[in-house]
Parts: sequence; C-alpha cells; structure tokens
Amino acid sequence: MSIIVSPSLLSANFLDLKTDIESLNKIDDLWLHLDIMDGHFVPNLTFGEPVLNQIKTVCKHKLDAHFMVTDPDFFAENFKNVGLHNFTFHWEAVTHHDRLIDKLKSMYASVGISLNPSTPVSVIPKYLLGKIDLILLMSVNPGFGGQKFIPEVIDKVIELDRLRHENNFKFQIQVDGGINDQNAGYLIQAGANNLVAGSYIFSEPNKDYLSRVNKIR
Repeated sequence: MSIIVSPSLLSANFLDLKTDIESLNKIDDLWLHLDIMDGHFVPNLTFGEPVLNQIKTVCKHKLDAHFMVTDPDFFAENFKNVGLHNFTFHWEAVTHHDRLIDKLKSMYASVGISLNPSTPVSVIPKYLLGKIDLILLMSVNPGFGGQKFIPEVIDKVIELDRLRHENNFKFQIQVDGGINDQNAGYLIQAGANNLVAGSYIFSEPNKDYLSRVNKIR
C-alpha cells in the first residue's frame, strides 16, 4: 500500500488558509485532515460548514474529516454537502455503531472509526472491521494539536495490521497525534498506511511542506 500523508489543517495558518492549501495541492498522495470538534466530546471548538464550504473550492485533495463530537449522527446530516471524502467518528461517542456506519456509507465514500489511546482494538467486532474503510488510532488524547506522541499506540497498529491480514480486510490504518520524522518509520513498519501530521508539517519555517511530507514517508 502507498503511504498517504494527511496534513492536519488545525496547525495551518488560519489567517492565510488558502495559501497553505494551495501549497499542499502541489504534493501527490495527500488527504487534507479536518479536525471537527464540538466543545463537548473534547474541550475545544474548531471549524464548521461555512469554512469547509470555502476549503472545498480551493483544495484538490480528498477531505478527511475526523469528528471529535458527542453526536456524530447529527453531524453526518449537516456535513453531507461540504465535499467530504472520509467521515471518521469516535467509537467512544456512539452506542449503535453498525447503524451509524450504514447511514454514513449511504452519504460518504469512506467511513472511519477512531479509537482514543486508552481504547483497545478489541472493542471493535470483526464483522464491523469488515465493513469499515479506515481505523484511526489516536496517538495523543484528542482535542488539541501539538501534543507528544504516545509510543504504546505502535502495538495497536501491529494488532490491527495482523487482523487486517488474517481476515483480508481492506481498511486503512491511520494514526494521528505527534507524528514526525522520528516515529513515522516505526508506524509504517508496524502497518500504518495513512499518517496525520499537523505541527510537524506546518511548522516548516520556509513553508517547504513537501520536504516534511517526504521525511514522514
């Protein structure tokens, strides 16, 4: 599998988003990662539909939305027209997972499940792993950018990759939180094939985002 890098817009320059997005448009095999927070599931608020409606007019990459929200069912309806490719919800926020997955599948090309660092892979039954397109493993506690990578998440990547191979599942393994050129290689070796990076990419002083993306790969 090719390695997708998904720069997290949360770390971009909000006063000059268009310039940052256009710089990313020149790089191949990217998704644009959008952290949608509601101030309830996590203690932070980010951006909503009006911002995403503007982003989709300038972004050439697939929009990858991570919903850190208490009620993803509500957001599924409200965001279905903003051009999202992937809709990831948190396992911890939902009771009827299979019902939500079926609903999301009718609206979005790709549907993902996210697990907090302390939530084990084993909570997801195999039949749902067979239905899902992406598993997002948080390697920091969600809610804020710039946190330190939790290395124990590598073991969860290994476990998920084993399940994927044993059962011929097709889901991507995405990891988000504290990703940089020091830990990306370990994650890729463990089986991750979609890495979210925010601070590491957007802190490049000369805005040479390609160099940071290549170092992650």
